[in-house]
Amino acid sequence: MAEKGAPAPDISLVEGEGEEGPTTHRGLTYPLGKRVPGEGELIAIAPGVHWARLPMPGALNHINVWALDDGDGVALVDTGLDIPLVRAAWEKLFEGPLAGKRVTRVFVTHMHPDHVGLAGWLTERFGVRLWMTRGEWLFARMLTLDTRDAPPPEDIAYRRAAGWDAARIAEAETKPWRFFASVVSPIPVSIVRLQDGDEIPIGGRTWRVVTGNGHSPEHACLVDLEGGTMIAGDQVLPRITSNVSLSLSEPEGDPLGDWLASIDKLLGLPADLLVLPAHGEPFTGLHARLEALRDGHRGRLTAMTRRLNEPKRAVDLFGVLFGRAIDDEVYGLATGEAMAHLRRLEVEGAAVREDKDGVFWYRAAEASA
Repeated sequence: MAEKGAPAPDISLVEGEGEEGPTTHRGLTYPLGKRVPGEGELIAIAPGVHWARLPMPGALNHINVWALDDGDGVALVDTGLDIPLVRAAWEKLFEGPLAGKRVTRVFVTHMHPDHVGLAGWLTERFGVRLWMTRGEWLFARMLTLDTRDAPPPEDIAYRRAAGWDAARIAEAETKPWRFFASVVSPIPVSIVRLQDGDEIPIGGRTWRVVTGNGHSPEHACLVDLEGGTMIAGDQVLPRITSNVSLSLSEPEGDPLGDWLASIDKLLGLPADLLVLPAHGEPFTGLHARLEALRDGHRGRLTAMTRRLNEPKRAVDLFGVLFGRAIDDEVYGLATGEAMAHLRRLEVEGAAVREDKDGVFWYRAAEASA
């Protein structure tokens, strides 16, 4: 239902020694250790590739963005939320390491607000094009334009189906339907379309577009095979799992199936790429991380199936998925993720859904036989 999920049980902090040298943990190596860019700072992470970090409120704390040498200027990848705190962070970059640099174009990996939030502001400021996949751009345009004083009936029905109690539903009904638009500047009315397999020269590098989905409709990673570098967005994160939610826009979809298929696709990339994630630190160990993400979801699907010997709602399975109590701040995200896992069990034939007065109850297929 929203951008990022509640932490999954396998989240861990990087363990290692020192602030500068490489550290390793769970099959991943972090070449810069705990070194991260401060506000208004760029770090050269690879030839022609520079790393900046923008602030975010809440548990995520930050988003990584990238400045790529592009001839006599720089191309920017991802943009941060449209809030004063982040605009101020960009101003420090433009007054500091990017002073006098021409911004040539803006790339956005996907449509979530922390990635696309300031795309319109940046493209208008510098008079440049937005480069984005069509699916992500259309979704962002739709969400910024669809604002209402109250949630649509379909949203309330979704929450009821997941097992929300009457008090939570009543509270949701009082909230306006405009959060996305409140943290995203107006999306440009045109784009340069990114498509899977495109090869895009940026400066002295050639970046291949590799798309994935499940976390979002048509997420674009940028991969420089020759230079051994991958701008991964949210498609591969080192220490947290990206939220995979059953969307209100496509309630009979299978986002977790899409996510698992995307993992299989990305496993076809070289294992030794330097991965530049949207959250966390640059790392190597792509295949180890993809396999851990895949196995983590598979393990949770198995654990959920065992609990479906008796009918359960999505909210009844939060403990299986997250291993902790879910508070109000992430209740919606947890709901979407639980619904996505249950939908995957349906598609695989492992679970059966029954609609009882608008509430979905799930039972293991064997228990229903």
